[in-house]
Amino acid sequence: LTLECKVNIGKLLLVELEAKSPSFMTFIDDDWFCSKITVTTPQGACMLFPCHSWMSCEKKLILRDSVGLVKTCNNTMYCQASDSFMCYVFTFYRWSIFSPGLPHVVLAESPNELPPEVRFSFTKEKELLFTKEYVQKNWRKDEFFGYQFLNGLNPMIIKRCSKLPEKFPVTNEMVRGFLPDTSTLESEMKGNIFICDYERLRDLEGNEINKKKQYLAAPLCLLFSSQGKLMPIAIQLNQQPGRGNPIFLPSDSETDWLLAKIFVRNAEFCEHELNFHLLRTHLIGEVFTVATMRNLPSCHPLFKLLLPHTRYTLQINVMARNRLISVDGYFAKVHIFSMTILMKRAASSLTYSSLCLPDDIKERGLEKIPNYYYRDDGLELWNIMYKFVFGFVSHYYSDQDIQEDKELHAWLTEMRENTLLDNSEAGFPESFYTVKELAKFVTMMIFSVSAQHAAVNNGQFDFGGWMPNFPSSLRCPPPSRKGSTTKDSLLATLPDIRTTVHALAVGYMLSQGSSDRYPLGHYPEELFSEEVPLKLIAQFKNDLQDLEKKIDARNKKLDLPYTYLNPRNVENSVAI
Repeated sequence: LTLECKVNIGKLLLVELEAKSPSFMTFIDDDWFCSKITVTTPQGACMLFPCHSWMSCEKKLILRDSVGLVKTCNNTMYCQASDSFMCYVFTFYRWSIFSPGLPHVVLAESPNELPPEVRFSFTKEKELLFTKEYVQKNWRKDEFFGYQFLNGLNPMIIKRCSKLPEKFPVTNEMVRGFLPDTSTLESEMKGNIFICDYERLRDLEGNEINKKKQYLAAPLCLLFSSQGKLMPIAIQLNQQPGRGNPIFLPSDSETDWLLAKIFVRNAEFCEHELNFHLLRTHLIGEVFTVATMRNLPSCHPLFKLLLPHTRYTLQINVMARNRLISVDGYFAKVHIFSMTILMKRAASSLTYSSLCLPDDIKERGLEKIPNYYYRDDGLELWNIMYKFVFGFVSHYYSDQDIQEDKELHAWLTEMRENTLLDNSEAGFPESFYTVKELAKFVTMMIFSVSAQHAAVNNGQFDFGGWMPNFPSSLRCPPPSRKGSTTKDSLLATLPDIRTTVHALAVGYMLSQGSSDRYPLGHYPEELFSEEVPLKLIAQFKNDLQDLEKKIDARNKKLDLPYTYLNPRNVENSVAI
């Protein structure tokens, strides 16, 4: 639509857009999607007014120039939100409590209650990319079992073990045959022993599925890293040591050892799906999205930077609450009964540093363990993102500007309060004082909803498509003594056919990208017109392409390529 005005109307600050239906269309929904408005002045200057919003006849849009308004005489360019803007966002984006003790969510019972701008554009196509045959062939092997702690669905729970916890009394005699001949457990703890502790699962009850009681364990698993391989050397299936809770070893019978590993893999399913996947990417991403929509006006540079990283998040989460984690949803049919207890335990232990990959890797002591591709690719991505975000933030802000931006601090306060990280133990920033602090925080946000989500989401069918490798539930209790497991009892422990089909179907659905996916760094909406942001975006894309080439070259040498953090496989947002 082109309009022309030959009269010079002076300095252009705002564009107001309103749609009116003809009288004969009164009873017909006639929503329009406005991408942008460009205005050419009589002097030939071109001004961009980004919109990228749906509008109906009941809605009036007030758009600001993409460059923003100068707040002070320095280079900080943005403006405070108008009363009408804040009224609009507070009406459409309101907080709700899904369950006490968990991060707050957007107030919406169904996707139709969300504003059109954040809903799906259409029903998404599904594609199939997986390594299921490799998993089916190797799932019994100790080497592949250990590999998955580093590069599988949940590369987040393993950490270096410098001292055995008292609740896991593994002795040198137990592991003598699995360490070098002249070595001891104590000497190897200087850098080669690692542990996975599923303490959050302690005392949790399994659900009843098809009138059959389900069980789960809260294992501890000890692993030894040598010659590029990570091998399990001891497994205890419950937290309290003693009779009835033996420590299983690779030297035990094949069925005893395999069943112990299966209980660990089931514990992995619980921690992965509800903590590291749902809580730390989906729910955290929802808080980021709602706080951004409520507190930052559309002309704010951070709003425009973060908008692509909020795409589809609210609708996918509303759908998840209705279909996956509701009382009669997927997890109730194939998962643990104490779902909310586990999620609250996970939420109470969530820290800011654990969401910042460089800090998390250091805290878990995983800087040097070999063949940790999640770490290698993830740190490369983090550094590329930080370089981009720091350049962006430092263009618009000085340290003093950050301290004086009231909208910015209201945004941070809402995120602290609604993630329930408003306490000193979590280490979440209370305020921003420097460009570096803000850049790190924004990098954490973008990384969590893009790279981190890709790492824990995209391989669900790859690793879970062969059910014994990633069982969603188990039908028999953990063995209380050695020598009691047979092939028949092992098969009787695995999920039944109906539960398996449910788990595979959901795992397949959640692993697939859509035909309208936006890969990381792909910003089709024109939200910026200034030279510096456009150059930063172009450099960001170039850096991502260089990383793609580096990862492709490495993967050619691997039996099982690690592809989940290749930028072409990472979406901008939690969109599935």
